[in-house]
Order: sequence, then C-alpha cells, then structure tokens
Amino acid sequence: MIGKNHRLSDFLTWASAIAIMVALYLVFVYAPTERTMGDVQRIFYFHVSTAWVGFFAFFVTLIASVAYLWKGTRQWDIVALSSVEIGVTFITMTIVTGSIWAKVAWNVWWTWDPRLTTSTILWLIYVSYLMLRNAIDEEARRARFAAVHGIVGFVSVPITLMAIRWWRTIHPVIFESEGFNLTGPMLTTLLFCIGAFTLLYFTLLVHRVRLEQLADEVEQLKHRMSR
Repeated sequence: MIGKNHRLSDFLTWASAIAIMVALYLVFVYAPTERTMGDVQRIFYFHVSTAWVGFFAFFVTLIASVAYLWKGTRQWDIVALSSVEIGVTFITMTIVTGSIWAKVAWNVWWTWDPRLTTSTILWLIYVSYLMLRNAIDEEARRARFAAVHGIVGFVSVPITLMAIRWWRTIHPVIFESEGFNLTGPMLTTLLFCIGAFTLLYFTLLVHRVRLEQLADEVEQLKHRMSR
C-alpha cells in the first residue's frame, strides 16, 4: 500500500526537490516579465499551481472516501485524511497568493468576487472535515462520517472551478487568456510548475500516509502491552 515503499518515498522526495528548483528558475529567470503588472505577475505561477493541487487532492479524497465506504479498509481512510490535509494546505496558499496578487491588480486584499467566495467556502468545507474527525472518538464511525463528508464536500470543487464562467467576475479565465496574454515561455513555465507541484503533492501524500501508518502501529503496540 502507498506509504510503505521507502524507495518510492526517497525517489519522490529527490524528484520533487529537483522539480521545484527547476520551477523556481523558470518562474524567476526564464519567464519574461509581464508588461502590465511587472514582476508581481510571477506569483501567478504559484497561485494557479497550488489551486490545481488543492482541487486534485480533494478529488483523491473523493475516490478514497468512496473506496472506504465500499471496502471498509483503514488504508483508504488514511489516504482520504492525508489528502485533505495536503489539499487544505495548498488551498490556503492559493488564497494567500491570490490576495497578494489582488492587492496589486485590484488595489484590495480581498473582495467577495464569486471565485474568491466559492474558494473560501471550499476551504471551510474541508477544514470542517478535519474538525469532524477530531470530534469523533470511535474509529469506524469517524471514518464513515468523514467519508460521507469527503464525497458530499467535493461538490464545492466544480462549483469553484466554474464560478468564473457561471457568474460575473473580475477573476481572469486563465486558459482563455482573458486579462493577459500567455507567451510561449509563460505557458511552458506554468505547465512545468503545475507538474512540479503535482509531484510535490504525491511526495507529501506518501510521507503523510506513512506517518499515519506508523501512528496506527504505535497504537496497536500500546494496546498489546496494556493487556
């Protein structure tokens, strides 16, 4: 199961470290400076990449939650939990980088734009997932409730993705180049950053799953020793 292969873990760690360093080079050296916003536009590469990873992490939680309800296997519950924790972290980075970008682009740190509003609701839904898990002591019951939450909560992901197309918004539609033009080097940098951050996600997932597995093993040892 994921998390137990140390060679895979070591490979992902080194691969993601190299990929992130290359991504930093592309963002700050290779990609040209945007004519309107200047260097602050470079935060766009991190903003889009972290958003993608956050959405992808919640999709993994959806799949793992369905698998848990179907199979009832603890390993799927671990994957779901681990992916939510990583997803919340990346969506937090998305909101923070978006606020920094908004200050320059719109002269405000925050505005209740449809994309920003739905992103906040998305963040709160998955933070409440973590709070729910902490509020229930019985393991099987906690996993079942969390799985249902992970499935139902995913509805917020497509809503957030489509918000800029369904409602009036000042947020640009990135891949239609509304609001700015993506040159060849810019698009290359963006796609590489998305790939690098996705690789980082899998690295973090493997390590987080392994950590939860070790915690389970410790609890099992405590239980045997208390007999």
